[in-house]
Amino acid sequence: MFMPRALKVKRPTDNTSQVLKKKCKVSQEGEKEGSDGTGQPPNHSLKTSTTAPYESVETDMNAETQVKPDDQDTHLPTLEQGTWSPVQAPEDQQSSESESSTEESEEEEPVKSFRKSQRWPEPGEPVCVMCARFGEYICDSTDNDVCSLECKASHLAKMGMGTGEDAFNRDDTEEKRTSQCGQPAVDRAGDTVEDVYKDYSYKEDAFISGLTEEQVQRVKQELGIVTEGREVGRPIIEFEQCNLPSTLSANLKKAGYEAPTPVQMQMVPVGLAGRDVIASADTGSGKTVAFLLPVVVCALKRLVEGGLGGPAALILTPTRELAIQIERQTKELVMGLPNMRTGLLVGGMPLPPQLHRLKSTIKIIIATPGRLLEILKQKAVQLDGVRVVVVDEADTMLKMGFQQQILKVLENIPEEHQTLLTSATIPKGTEQLAARLTQDPVRIAIGDRNQPCADIRQIVLWVEEPSKKKKLFEILNDGKLYQPPVVVFVDCKLGADLLCEAVKKIMGLNTVAIHSDKTQWERNRILKGLLEGDFEVVVSTGVLGRGLDLVNVKLVVNFDMPTNMDEYVHQVGRAGRLGHRGTAITFVNNDNKRLFLEVVNRVKPTGSQLPPQLLNSPHLHEQQRRDKQKAKQRGEDDIMVTKNNLLSIIRKHNRSSKR
Repeated sequence: MFMPRALKVKRPTDNTSQVLKKKCKVSQEGEKEGSDGTGQPPNHSLKTSTTAPYESVETDMNAETQVKPDDQDTHLPTLEQGTWSPVQAPEDQQSSESESSTEESEEEEPVKSFRKSQRWPEPGEPVCVMCARFGEYICDSTDNDVCSLECKASHLAKMGMGTGEDAFNRDDTEEKRTSQCGQPAVDRAGDTVEDVYKDYSYKEDAFISGLTEEQVQRVKQELGIVTEGREVGRPIIEFEQCNLPSTLSANLKKAGYEAPTPVQMQMVPVGLAGRDVIASADTGSGKTVAFLLPVVVCALKRLVEGGLGGPAALILTPTRELAIQIERQTKELVMGLPNMRTGLLVGGMPLPPQLHRLKSTIKIIIATPGRLLEILKQKAVQLDGVRVVVVDEADTMLKMGFQQQILKVLENIPEEHQTLLTSATIPKGTEQLAARLTQDPVRIAIGDRNQPCADIRQIVLWVEEPSKKKKLFEILNDGKLYQPPVVVFVDCKLGADLLCEAVKKIMGLNTVAIHSDKTQWERNRILKGLLEGDFEVVVSTGVLGRGLDLVNVKLVVNFDMPTNMDEYVHQVGRAGRLGHRGTAITFVNNDNKRLFLEVVNRVKPTGSQLPPQLLNSPHLHEQQRRDKQKAKQRGEDDIMVTKNNLLSIIRKHNRSSKR
C-alpha cells in the first residue's frame, strides 16, 4: 500500500497564502463557501506546530465531530497536538451541520492512478523516482517517493518485486504504520518487527567453531587477512553462517551478494558481535556491505528494544555521490523490513525534503558532516538513540578538513556506541586518531596495506606538461587501451572543463566534465550516465575518486598526478571494482618529484615497468639516500643497551654531539 503524505499543500490563485487540505470528515458546505457567500476561504488561522510545508500530521479518521460556539458560521480544521478537530459553529446550527457532516462529508481525494494526473514538483518538494513528477506518496515496499499507482507498479517491477499489478488492487487507506498507537509495526505480509528480528544475536557457526586454530590461520593467510586486537572472532566462509534474519538474508542474495569477500568474511562477524572496527582493504573489495550488515541488524535490535524512536545508526561519508550510493545499497538490504527507513542528508540538494524525511521514523541516516551539522543546529533530528556510527573513507574524514566536524557530530551521540571505520588507506597518523575514537577496536587489514588493488594493471608514463593532451589523445586512439567509458582525473575544475572541450573537439567523443561547481542534479545525471554507458569519456576532479562503484570503467587516466599517494590509490581503484580487471595510466614529470620515492615503492612491487626518467632522476636518488639514513638511525636507536656495548654507545653519542 501507499503511505500518503499526511499534509498536502494547495496554493490559492492569489499565491498569498496556503490552504491546508485535511483528511477528516468536515462539512462540505463549510469547505466550499465562506461566511459571506463569496466562495473565498474565510480568514481563519490554524494552530500548527510548525509552518514547514512538509509537516507530517496524523489524522484521526474516527474522531467524532464536536461543536463549539464561534463568531464565524464556517468550519475550518484546527491542528492541536497532532490530530485534526473541526472548529465548531453556533449552537443553532449544530444539529443541521452535524447531519450534513455525516451525509455530505467531503470524500478523501483518491490516490492518483496515472502519472499524467500528477503535477510537476515545486522547488524543494519530493520527486517521483520514476518520472520526476511530484512524489506525493511513499511506496511502503521500497521506501521511495512515487507520484501515482502507475509509477509505483513500474517501480516495483523494476526492483524485481513482482509485476506491480497488485499496486492497482490495493486499498491504500486500510492500513497505517501504527507507530503512534503503541502497537508493533506490521509489514505487508502481516509480520511484526519481532517476527523478522527473532531476537537475533550473533553466535559463531558450529562449522567455524569446529575448525582448529591452525586451519583458521591458514584460511586467513590464504585470503590475506591480518587482524589485531583482543579476542578477535573467526572469519566466516559463507553468509549463511551468520544466521541473519530471513528477510535480510534474502535481500542479500537478491542484491547479488552470493559469497563474502575477504573483508566481509572477517568484518561482518566482528561487527555483528558489537566490536569496534578499524578496517583497511583494497578499493572495490566490498567494504560497504561489510559494515552495512552490522548496521541493519543493530537498527532492527533498536526497533525491538526501544520502539520507533529516532535513528539507530549513522553513516558518515566525505562526498555526496558516495552517500547516495550507500543509501541505494542500504535500501536494497532493508527492503521488506518493517519501519526500516533511510534518510539521506547531503549538501547540494534542497533542505526541506530532507527535513520532511526525518519525520518518517528514520532508522539509518547516511550523511555528509556539513549538512548533518546544519540540521542538528535546527534541532530537526536527535541522535541520542544512535547505537552504531560508521565513518567511511576514514583517512579523508579524519583529516583536518573534516576532523572537527566529525568530533562535533560525535558530541551529539551517546558514549556507548559501536564505531566502524573503513578505508582503502589508513596512514599511521590517521590510525592513531581513529584509535582514540574507538574502544578496544579490532584492526583488520586485507592484502598489502595502503597498496592499490592487485587486479589493476598500473602504467606510469613520463610526460612533460605540454605533451599531456597529445599523449591522452594517443591513448584514446589506441584500440588495445581504449575501453569506454574512460575516467580522466585532473587536479582542478577549470582544467576539467578545458580538457573536456579539447577531447570533444579533437576526438569527437561524447565527453562530459564533473566537479564540485556542478549542481548536484548535474552530478547525479553525469554519474548515472557514466554507469549506463552514455558517456565515452568523463573528465573529473577528485569527486569520483573515492568509494564509488564504477563497475563498467576499465580504464582510468591520471592526467594530473594526485597530490599524495593515498589519493593515487583511490583514483587508480576506480578501474578495478569487485574483482574486475582494469588499467590505470598515470602521467608523471618533475612537477611530481616530491612523490617519486613513494611511486617507486608502491608501483615497482607490482611488476609494472617504470620510466627510465623516473628511475634515473636525481630527486629519486636523494630521497632514497635520506630514507636509508632514517632507517639506519632507527636501527641504531633500537639497539639494546648492555654491559658490552654501553661504552661504544656513549662514545657515538659524544661524537655526534660535538658536530
